[in-house]
Amino acid sequence: QVQLVESGGGLVQAGGSLRLSCAASGSIFRINVMGWYRQAPGKQRELVALIRSGGSTNYVDSVKGRFTISRDTSKNTVYLQMNSLKPEDTAVYYCYLMTLNNYWGQGTQVTVSS
Repeated sequence: QVQLVESGGGLVQAGGSLRLSCAASGSIFRINVMGWYRQAPGKQRELVALIRSGGSTNYVDSVKGRFTISRDTSKNTVYLQMNSLKPEDTAVYYCYLMTLNNYWGQGTQVTVSS
C-alpha cells in the first residue's frame, strides 16, 4: 500500500503565500506522476499542477505564474509553492500520485481571505 501525507494548508490573506507538501511512503515501485488537485465547494475537482518522472510540469491556466510544483525524489515528496494567493484559490487541495495505481491524499484545506 501507498500512503500520502499532506501538510501546509491553512488560512492566509489575499496576496499571501503557502507551501504544501506531500510525502509518499509504502510500496512504491516507480512514481510516474505526482501532482495536486483541488476542489472548491460546489465545484468539481480540478487539476492544479503535476510533475512527471522526467521533470516536466503542467499547470492549470489560473495558477500559471503564481504556483510552482517541485519534488524531492530522494524523499518521494512533492511540493506546491503558492504565491499571490487569491480568494478563488480557496479549496481542499489533494495530493495525487500515479505509480502502478492511482493514489490520493486525505486533502488539506487552503482558505484565502479577501
